[in-house]
Amino acid sequence: MNILEIVRFAFRGLGTNKLRTALTTLGIAIGVASVIILIAVGNGSSKQIQSSIDRLGTNTITIQANRGGFGRQAASRGASSKPLTVADAVALSDPIKAPDIKQVAPVASATATCTNGSNTSTPGTFNGTWPAWFEASNTSIAKGSYFTNDDVVQGRRVAVIGNTTATDLFGTQSPIGQEIRCGGIPFTVIGTTTVKGSSGFQDGDSLVVAPLTAVQRSLTGYNSLQSIVVEAKSAKVQDFAQTEINTIMDAQHKVKNTSNRDYRTLNQASLLATSSSNSSVFTVLLGVVAAISLLVGGIGITNIMLVTVVERTREIGIRKAIGAPKGAILSQFLIEATILSLVGGGIGVIGGYIGSHFKIIGIQPVIVPASVLLASGVSVLIGLFFGSYPASRAASLRPIEALRHE
Repeated sequence: MNILEIVRFAFRGLGTNKLRTALTTLGIAIGVASVIILIAVGNGSSKQIQSSIDRLGTNTITIQANRGGFGRQAASRGASSKPLTVADAVALSDPIKAPDIKQVAPVASATATCTNGSNTSTPGTFNGTWPAWFEASNTSIAKGSYFTNDDVVQGRRVAVIGNTTATDLFGTQSPIGQEIRCGGIPFTVIGTTTVKGSSGFQDGDSLVVAPLTAVQRSLTGYNSLQSIVVEAKSAKVQDFAQTEINTIMDAQHKVKNTSNRDYRTLNQASLLATSSSNSSVFTVLLGVVAAISLLVGGIGITNIMLVTVVERTREIGIRKAIGAPKGAILSQFLIEATILSLVGGGIGVIGGYIGSHFKIIGIQPVIVPASVLLASGVSVLIGLFFGSYPASRAASLRPIEALRHE
């Protein structure tokens, strides 16, 4: 019996119960599609996080108040804790003490609902800052202009808004020169930022940026800053700039023990390293969850093939009685299991590609080519592995016992 005849028998065997064959194939297809889509979600999440970090600027270092910690360390920090202030930003702007720092921008964040007539918008980000913030945070202007240092000194109530805020408040009309009220305080719109897009969890265009003094006088008060954004002169000197920041901030906050600093610095490299590590773990976990569904599909193949062997015991006995070798019976059932896996894997790959075109929990999946090859290869191996026991059992049946089977 040649291989073509064996394959023909295999297809005929699968065709005897089309519904059962289709359901078994569907189990493998769901498993393969799950692997492809969930790994694509993990990869897409990583891409979005990296894109969000890139939007901060390649040479950006952010200083934040460090309010974490427990026990003695927290108590020690709390006893001498000092908030971030404009004086810290001024000290960091010293070209002699910080030769590798290009510019500095203190940031006071507010929460306020903005209105224009009956239209309202609550920006995800409402910052009071200096003009240097725009370049340091890699935020460019699409229309209009930035506010100036003179606007900061005079405390003028002018604002630059993002595309989402502009659309919410003005629709298709130009917001330039128009007045909005944020927290009841009037601000004149002088510019709109270039569209940045969404990071999945935060809209980069839901934004209002105004002079620091105007925001402090009207909305936040002269309390602590939320952060200080620092731009190094280049990526090559970013580490030197961070060292200068630590030296100046330690002096400003009278830090004697560096392990108890009441501030922390975050640079591009550390954020990328952390996000890459977290995304890798996230992707692996998603892959494991998807692999479980593929394993369940493989178990389904074993179950169906065992049932098939029982149903076709008499047929196997007849074929062995007329001279069919053990290898032919073994090959037939292995081929049947492999066909189920191949067809299911093909359908799963198509389903994975289609599913990856839709956003999932706000994340646009990005297919990893290796995951397609891996899922397809594993589906074939599953067919061979989970089909081997039923095939071996069928090939080992004794002809006389098989013929007696009812």
